[in-house]
Amino acid sequence: MKDIDTQYTEKLISADEAASFIKYGDKIFYSGSVLFPDALDAALSRQIHLLRDIDLQGVCFSRAPKIVEADPRREHVIMKDWHSGSVSRGLHDRNLCNDIPACYHQGPRTIRQYHDFAVSFITVAEMDKNGYFNYGIANAMTDAVLDKSKTIILEVNKSVPYCYGGNRESVHISKIDYIVEGQNAPLAEFEPAAPEETERRIAGHIMKEIEDGACLQLGEGALPALIGRMIAESSLKNLGIHTDVLTDSCVDLYQAGKITGKRKSVDPFKMAYSFAMGTKKLYDFLDHNPACASYPADYINDPKIIARNDKVVAINNAVEVDLHGQVCSESMENSRQPGTGGQLDFIAGAFRSHGGKGIMYLNSTYRDKKGKLHSQIVPTLGPGSIVTVPCSIVQYVATEYGIAKLCGKSTWERADALIGIAHPDFQDELIRQADKMKIWVKGK
Repeated sequence: MKDIDTQYTEKLISADEAASFIKYGDKIFYSGSVLFPDALDAALSRQIHLLRDIDLQGVCFSRAPKIVEADPRREHVIMKDWHSGSVSRGLHDRNLCNDIPACYHQGPRTIRQYHDFAVSFITVAEMDKNGYFNYGIANAMTDAVLDKSKTIILEVNKSVPYCYGGNRESVHISKIDYIVEGQNAPLAEFEPAAPEETERRIAGHIMKEIEDGACLQLGEGALPALIGRMIAESSLKNLGIHTDVLTDSCVDLYQAGKITGKRKSVDPFKMAYSFAMGTKKLYDFLDHNPACASYPADYINDPKIIARNDKVVAINNAVEVDLHGQVCSESMENSRQPGTGGQLDFIAGAFRSHGGKGIMYLNSTYRDKKGKLHSQIVPTLGPGSIVTVPCSIVQYVATEYGIAKLCGKSTWERADALIGIAHPDFQDELIRQADKMKIWVKGK
């Protein structure tokens, strides 16, 4: 085998050369979330007039691909996202992107079983002394994509942190085809919005359900970030982290001494995760940090693996909950919201975990485009609503008015508990509808 420096030199090409490999009808893959292949995407957009029927896939795009923006009539590129974030939802509203429904833990297996990519464009950290390129903060499906790619092109970005992993967090230079050196742009940063008063009240209810030794999954957004800060200021101790997305709040918890991982059965003493999104503070924390372990999604999000840790507390956002306890987190008024992602995986894992708690949270109300107030606790899910979590495994639902414990309860008891945490202005109507549905005991 040639030495790694010789291989590097021989495989180094320009972004325009890399883009020239794309042909009519090719299925291609961009690396996910923050690790967007900027140089390769820009080069590909310059050749858009030469391309047709390109199937572009990725996971949670952090920015709109230039190749898609260069094709507003969708004549050249069909974009698909395995987990729709705000970027892909915006493109979906312009009819420029479709999502691929999937539980996150099924993604790698589905790719290996059903997909073949002509070319994958993957952003990585710079090569280490042993010839390995680290996947950095976007491990989730990368290894599966490389397994199913005819041609592998890496875009090296020196800003990508080197993230230690449990397994499958790097690829050797001998396994890839070409290398492009990018512009080493700083990674995109994501600050959670400031929490509103309703979110503070919801967080207060959720905090009462977290115990010493709990293993946490905290997602993205204002409320998980707030809960992270509240835990950091609490007396809770010996917590663990096993989560799909690692955020700044996990760093705050670790630095406050709340995270030891000593009570975990799976990856004890490690903060285990699949990808990371946050600020430079988070990315710097992850760089060469042995306290953290990066894994693919088919490990991190596998409900059976999640459940091997005791006291798993999975905290996830909902859009709408009906009186049976069915949870919709993917659509509202026929408008697409984030996909299933890891929500069902972690709620199912927490359900199986000894002492585990799967907690869905939502504001009790929302206002439509005309300013009219609506309840998000509803008799039945509306037209176009997608059931993300079935009622059979929903344990807890929290709003600013309290937390409803549903597991093991009858349909009447569930309806009663959920109406109790609905906005007071809608409770009488919910009771009337529950009575019509024969899930309400008259005289209650």
